[in-house]
Amino acid sequence: MKILKKFHEHLNNSSDVSKTLKTTFLLAIILLLTPMISISQNNQSFWIHADQVKPSKQADYEQVAKDFIEACTKYNLKDSDWSTARIDDGTYLTITPISNMADLDKNTLAPLFEKMGEEKFRSIFKRFNECYDKHGDYIVTLNSDLSYMPNGLTMNTEGQNYRKWHFLYVTPSNSQALSEKIKAIKDLYAKKGAKEYFRIYHSGFGTMGEYYLAVISAKDEQSYAKLGDETEALLGDEGKKLFGEMLLLLDKYEVKTGAMRPDLGYTAKQ
Repeated sequence: MKILKKFHEHLNNSSDVSKTLKTTFLLAIILLLTPMISISQNNQSFWIHADQVKPSKQADYEQVAKDFIEACTKYNLKDSDWSTARIDDGTYLTITPISNMADLDKNTLAPLFEKMGEEKFRSIFKRFNECYDKHGDYIVTLNSDLSYMPNGLTMNTEGQNYRKWHFLYVTPSNSQALSEKIKAIKDLYAKKGAKEYFRIYHSGFGTMGEYYLAVISAKDEQSYAKLGDETEALLGDEGKKLFGEMLLLLDKYEVKTGAMRPDLGYTAKQ
């Protein structure tokens, strides 16, 4: 985003004409972001931190994660809740609900830093950093209109920690059409009374390329496969047609397998 930074500096150092341009620029940004803001108001967004952990370091990573949770519990860390998922490729996802972009500026770990002391606090994150060479952050938003969970929309599916993540990558020109197709599939699921439930997330800030993400929970691989076969039979030719039309809209399709890890998550005491 260097070009935006340079443009911003140029506006700050210019005359009244530039001030007018600055105002126009900011108004344009606000107008561009308005759809995103309205979406975040109606749907829950999540800050995802992804650690690509080395194969030889996964046991070490999980141990330091548990030590960190133990410290958070001991010092009663407030205003900081997260869930953790592990993808079979060794990527660990720390999933934190956020209300808005301003939440990213909050240093919720500051009280922990003060209570633990700098040396112990930094030691934990030094141990984390030894477990991976790549990590990053991005935001996704849960879309309630496209998700199918007739008994209530939730990401915490007790007894069903197995996960399938279906990444539906799409170009900007096909994004709206894909959204409408997913909605048609949801409506068919509802009409048929399908027992396979799914949540739809939409990529946001920090992601390279646009995608919709369908997440399906199950007890295990066998349960997932069995329910998938039953759903396919239930939806019949109408379902095959809709899924075929959806695939034509995709730029890329990717499936990842993993599980939620409740032992690596943290919920602050109220």
